[in-house]
Amino acid sequence: MIDFPLIAGSFVVAIVVGLTGMGGGALMTPMMMLFFNVPPLAAVSSDLVASAVMKPVGSAVHLRRGTVNMRLVGWLCAGSVPAAFCGVFVARAFAVGDAVKYALGVALLLAVAGLAVKTWLAGKGGTSSAHDIVVRPIPTVLVGTVGGLVVGISSVGSGSLIIVALLALYPALKANQLVGTDLVQAVPLVASAALGHLLFGDFQLQLTLSLLIGSVPGVYLGARISSRAPGGLIRAVLGIVLLASALKLLDASNTLTLWALAGATLVTVAGWRWRVRAAAQASSESTDLARVR
Repeated sequence: MIDFPLIAGSFVVAIVVGLTGMGGGALMTPMMMLFFNVPPLAAVSSDLVASAVMKPVGSAVHLRRGTVNMRLVGWLCAGSVPAAFCGVFVARAFAVGDAVKYALGVALLLAVAGLAVKTWLAGKGGTSSAHDIVVRPIPTVLVGTVGGLVVGISSVGSGSLIIVALLALYPALKANQLVGTDLVQAVPLVASAALGHLLFGDFQLQLTLSLLIGSVPGVYLGARISSRAPGGLIRAVLGIVLLASALKLLDASNTLTLWALAGATLVTVAGWRWRVRAAAQASSESTDLARVR
């Protein structure tokens, strides 16, 4: 039976996925477990199968916009695709899902702090074309391998973990290029993990159909916005989504999560207004200096 509240929830989460390239597993799976009482393995399995259909929709938008580095995608997939399939067996054999979940939550909190500092110091995202980036094969494959293993175990990481690693490895990538490349590499990664869960997990067709009905239009809408949005806006949303993902992975209460997100949003808005004023003042001073000369 189709679950209309779940459709609405998956639509909102999918917009975030299309906009930022992350949050699918880190938000969708906790949402199903916390608000819809879905068993953990069924939530992970159904989310991954739905993501295998949802991610190509957002990826197609970025491919048309030219915001994808296909060589970078190839090296990431070389590590992530086999690791994601193996992650299903690791989860079943050792039951390490909770440990990975908490470790990833801490990592995402650190990533929020790092992203905030980088944004504060650098101001804007990278300026290089997605096709001009010099790819570093070995660290890129390692990122794909670790990310794929985590995805296979918990459904989390195809966006949240890998996109942070890409940000560290390739700081010259613009924000929309970062999102586009991450979304495209996540397609074969999630497909591999989904296949493993279809064969050995707890896939539920009705649950997955509800997710797809909401997520396919949501991710398309989010990707359309992302491919045109300013880099600063995407980075701000990226930080807020990271924070939400981290808090839910660490089992924070809904009240604490809402207050933290409200505070982060206020800080983001205040910082944006300060930067706009600072840029306007700098422009005015430059104009005055030019007139004096």
